[in-house]
Amino acid sequence: MYIANRIKSKASLIASSSSSSRFYTNIAAKDSKGAISSWTDNSKLRAYIDKYVNHMQPDRVHLCDGSEEEKKFMIDLMVRSGTLIPLNQQKRPGCYLARSDVGDVARVEKQTIICSKKEEDSGPTNIWGEPKKIEEKVMNLYKGCMKGRTMYVVPYSMGPVGSPLAENGVELTDSPYVALSMKIMTRMGEKVVKSIGSNGPFVEGIHSIGKPLNSPSSEDTPWPCNNQEKIITHFPEERKIMSYGSGYGGNALLGKKCFALRIASVMARDNGWLAEHMLILGITNPQGVKRYIAAAFPSACGKTNLAMIVPSIPGWKVTCVGDDIAWMRFDEEGRLRAINPENGFFGVAPGTSEKTNPVAMACAAKDTVFTNVAMTEDMDVWWEGMTKQAPKRLTDWLRRDWIAGESKYPAAHPNSRFCSPASQCPIIDPAWEDPKGVPIDAIIFGGRRGTAVPLVYQSRSWEHGTFLGATMGSEQTAAAEGQVGAYRSDPMAMKPFIGYNAGDYFQHWLNVGAKSNKVPKIFFVNWFRKNTKGDFLWPGYSENSRVLKWIIERVEGKVKGVESPIGTIPDNSKGELDISGLNLPKGTVEELFSLKKSEWKKEVQNYRENFKIYGNKLPKELVNQLNELEKNVEKMKE
Repeated sequence: MYIANRIKSKASLIASSSSSSRFYTNIAAKDSKGAISSWTDNSKLRAYIDKYVNHMQPDRVHLCDGSEEEKKFMIDLMVRSGTLIPLNQQKRPGCYLARSDVGDVARVEKQTIICSKKEEDSGPTNIWGEPKKIEEKVMNLYKGCMKGRTMYVVPYSMGPVGSPLAENGVELTDSPYVALSMKIMTRMGEKVVKSIGSNGPFVEGIHSIGKPLNSPSSEDTPWPCNNQEKIITHFPEERKIMSYGSGYGGNALLGKKCFALRIASVMARDNGWLAEHMLILGITNPQGVKRYIAAAFPSACGKTNLAMIVPSIPGWKVTCVGDDIAWMRFDEEGRLRAINPENGFFGVAPGTSEKTNPVAMACAAKDTVFTNVAMTEDMDVWWEGMTKQAPKRLTDWLRRDWIAGESKYPAAHPNSRFCSPASQCPIIDPAWEDPKGVPIDAIIFGGRRGTAVPLVYQSRSWEHGTFLGATMGSEQTAAAEGQVGAYRSDPMAMKPFIGYNAGDYFQHWLNVGAKSNKVPKIFFVNWFRKNTKGDFLWPGYSENSRVLKWIIERVEGKVKGVESPIGTIPDNSKGELDISGLNLPKGTVEELFSLKKSEWKKEVQNYRENFKIYGNKLPKELVNQLNELEKNVEKMKE
């Protein structure tokens, strides 16, 4: 059974902290209006904060400045409250462990709502809520929800501060864990207040864990949340997010999926750009020519591993711009340029190791917050897949004793995370904070598919590439609620994150592609194809650089490939896919690229069935692409 450590009210912790601190203790809620007025002259921002201070009734207000002093203060506060456990500072300096509530471990998609003014604008992939009714419901939940706690006012920039590709937001939260995580994951603090200025726009983000401390004697837990009521709501036209009840991940770090994808996708539609669930990497060939790739995979399907790949092929180098989100706009020359709007990595821990992702392991070696991983006897971290053998004894994420070979449950939660500053990445790209962004030469879609889909193939056009993205599917992972392993359609890896009607989203992709004759080439990859025994055919990880090499050589016109019924694949009779030194079993390459008519007939049937939900919003171009694929499949040999 999960047992939460009970602790005294935070009021007693605050009383014991230094009264001379300029943080946290000095702004009582009743005195906050004057402090806010001296903090910003933006009347909209002042009114926004004042409204929720009055409604949520926090005891104190903390105006975040983003400083290292502030960071230390919040860490010390959470260590005293039990929210953070200091790890072995000799092994992992500046690192801490947080353990969430058992009911607060992943995205809550069933409670994630899009409150567009018209229901049809929400579309079939979203849960729609009538804006006035939902806002009224959430405001009722918010009433007095921060009693006994502090409201943290978190100004942040998605993207380099002041970049023409960046956007600003201000999150109000009663979770110091969220405020600290936003410090890592965004550019946060006074510089953003200056960037917003006296009349600049910002996205409103209101968040509460939904656990007020109604009296000084109220007991608290290290991870307060509300397991009876969780709701994450988005108001696209108003550029507003309202979240209640959860303190975990994208439910609470509102700059992440809520702003960077759901709200930003609407902003992108309105202004002619793309906000996508994509990594960005730079790849340089032995001749020193550098290209940039953006790639979309569903959560926990290898985005971080690919973004931080160490190529196995000699002479090739990869640098990381971002591992999760890309905002892309055309420049004056018609080239699509991208920024990573985030400032850190919020990576899935299980499966990450020195073998699979040594770069991520280096990122997490210091100044990192781990959540829901296991702890070793010497106060270090561990998770499944981190080492070949588990330590003999651990404390699991539910604070239980865990014994290797005896305990029948995972020591770390399958969706446990590490939160690290991007600046710590040893292969961070020199241009990762360039306000102009980096030029994208290729876009990759992919998913976790055991059958049918080959290792890599190229679309015939932007329109065909949009079809490949629109028909993406993957086996379910632990990053979201649902049955692990079950197949689910996930267009562009954006199904949970499109802030408007997905049919209109596909049309927007088509419209963007029509704007320029310099659009990136589009490819599809599948690292996860299996043989009849259920074993992976492709070694993956660093060997995926061989696929990237072929993609870049296609972009540069150095290899021709061969046409297949589904797109262009490597011409392996000419050795286009570099497999030198791999020692793959005989017939593996042929199996990786085999196209079975029976399997692809099922694919076509699934695509057609999945397309039905979009109704008359489905662009005719995608219907034409599907019909063309069906004709090609009928010509396949059994």
